[in-house]
Amino acid sequence: MGNYQYKNRKTPRMQNWDYTQNAAYFITICTANRENYFGEIIDDKMILSPTGILADVFWHEIKNHAKFVELDEFVVMPNHIHGILILNNPIGTGHALSLSNANAPSQPLTGENRFQNIGKNSVSAIIGSYKSAVTKHANRLKLPNEWQTRFHDHIIRNDDDFDRIKNYIANNPKNWKDDKFKK
Repeated sequence: MGNYQYKNRKTPRMQNWDYTQNAAYFITICTANRENYFGEIIDDKMILSPTGILADVFWHEIKNHAKFVELDEFVVMPNHIHGILILNNPIGTGHALSLSNANAPSQPLTGENRFQNIGKNSVSAIIGSYKSAVTKHANRLKLPNEWQTRFHDHIIRNDDDFDRIKNYIANNPKNWKDDKFKK
């Protein structure tokens, strides 16, 4: 197999869609083998582990490192994260939903630039940089962590879709017992 073992693997991204295009994206990123690295659900509430805290902090850092990104609803679960990422370039295509963000922290963390390779500002580059930042800092702290190679995305097409997804994310911890990602 060697370097070509994934050569014919189908891409999870929507064909004929430019992932640098203004839009709202529902993102799901799982841990490798759905290991519960990020914490646990107790009484319908997510209790973050140290690795889960990193996953949470670095998600909110995305908007400080990627141009024209807004973040909306987000949750860290024991073995995955869900978030809404909005690309909203004012000179872009104009397809983004008009959405505001009231929950993300307003100040970036101090210290070194935590994200690398944001240059293209595509969804894949942004998510790859996020995963890399979490992994790098978890490894430095000798915390258990490993991501699934890929991530899931859904292009949010209208306000009803947006509201349904936002509600799904917000209620994810209390619905953990029925979650398809639960191991």
